[in-house]
Amino acid sequence: MHWACLLLPQLALDGVLRRHPAPHEPLALVTGPMQRRVLHAVNPAAKALGLRAGMGWAAAQALCTGFVTVEHDPEATERLRRLLAAWAYGFSSQVSTDLPHAIVLEVGGSLKLFGPWPRFEARLREELRALGIRHRITVAPNPQAARVLANVGDGLALDEEGLVAGLGRISLDRAGLDPAVATAFSRMGLRRLQQVFALPRDGLARRFTKDLLPWLDTLRGLQDAPLRHYRPPDRFDARIELEQEVESNQALLFPLRRLTADLAAFLAGRDGGVQRFVLRLEHDRRPDSEVVVGLLTAEREAAVLFELARGRLEQARVPAPVRGLRLLARELPPFVPARRDLFDPRPQQAVPWLQLRERLRARLGDGAVHGLAVQADHRPERAWRRLDGDVAMAAKAPAAGRPRTPLPAASTTAVSYMDSCPHLRPGWLLPEPQPLPDNGLRLLAGPERIESGWWDDEEARRDYYLVETAQGQQAWAWCPAGAHGPWTLHGWFA
Repeated sequence: MHWACLLLPQLALDGVLRRHPAPHEPLALVTGPMQRRVLHAVNPAAKALGLRAGMGWAAAQALCTGFVTVEHDPEATERLRRLLAAWAYGFSSQVSTDLPHAIVLEVGGSLKLFGPWPRFEARLREELRALGIRHRITVAPNPQAARVLANVGDGLALDEEGLVAGLGRISLDRAGLDPAVATAFSRMGLRRLQQVFALPRDGLARRFTKDLLPWLDTLRGLQDAPLRHYRPPDRFDARIELEQEVESNQALLFPLRRLTADLAAFLAGRDGGVQRFVLRLEHDRRPDSEVVVGLLTAEREAAVLFELARGRLEQARVPAPVRGLRLLARELPPFVPARRDLFDPRPQQAVPWLQLRERLRARLGDGAVHGLAVQADHRPERAWRRLDGDVAMAAKAPAAGRPRTPLPAASTTAVSYMDSCPHLRPGWLLPEPQPLPDNGLRLLAGPERIESGWWDDEEARRDYYLVETAQGQQAWAWCPAGAHGPWTLHGWFA
């Protein structure tokens, strides 16, 4: 087996910077009681000013001013680690968060899917950078050895043959030992793990706790240490507290982009999609506002989720200043990717139909977008019907293997005198036919006779023509069957 360790050395700080609008400005996390406030972590800009983790608040204030402080939230850090575990679950079914400050996953079984380890490692790093997470990645035959390697450096890898020798070169202060045990070994003149491996086991058992020998055996692969495997939850719940109250919808787009990106990473990890989620806008001294984002089909692309949520948010009215933004998704159905051709003929600027449909619904409202379906009726005004709501899914595309039936062809004629040319249908059919004055009309094609409807007392016997008006417009007009007037306009050609 091959285990990868993703060490997250600055996870608490990364969790703040990834949602901060100005991450490159000096910033520090503070913790501790009010009487003894200390800096928990600082970003590179704050470090350049002389601030250091562990520095007292009073000393930091005396050294410089103008840096931003954020309260350290251990619970938020742990939620972020669980989110990263959900993301890692998309690469391996064996993921664990038991080891401190790290996520470990078994990657040996995933190499055939994601390629050799250098390519796999590059993909992990790329996606972690996109999530705004600093990291180290190491590989070893067992998770504990990979975790110890991450203390030493980044990108290190050990196989079965070089495991003991590679671990033996690690100094004891970086070997993950209990501080009291490491200090005792140091007083004995020991500096590296290989010296500890060479000590008699009976002596180690007598002088140290009972956990030491099993831990050394686990490092060398002599025995297995059970780990709890992560399982992704059935819902997504994430929240960002804003630095100050916000009154504009536009100011909420930055945290919204981060939340939808996290939702996409969570969905990719569990190989699912989302069909409905809720944006909850938190206010002071009044109930939260909710913006519901519903989709006709499951989706999980970060850009699509953000675009749809932004459209709904821009349409919403914010009743009071917002101090926090929360995203909840409880309906997580399976995700079926859209089938695409190997050589996609669409231009780069084209938007797939499903994304365009959801974008229009978000911008214009659910009632403004609907589907169309054909009906078995030759009368043009009755050859189609409207599909509202979720039923519009049926009109998105024909199923595989089902013959495509274009909408215009639904109103084909029963009797036609145009055997030499195809039936023409206008792109714009009027809601109600209108009288068309016979002022310089020129016949271009026709007639095409339609006789239908005798069974429902709305019989239609018409001869349709393609005509051109005096202004050069091409129209679809009819007159009673066998007659040459009066003319009735039924549609326009583009």
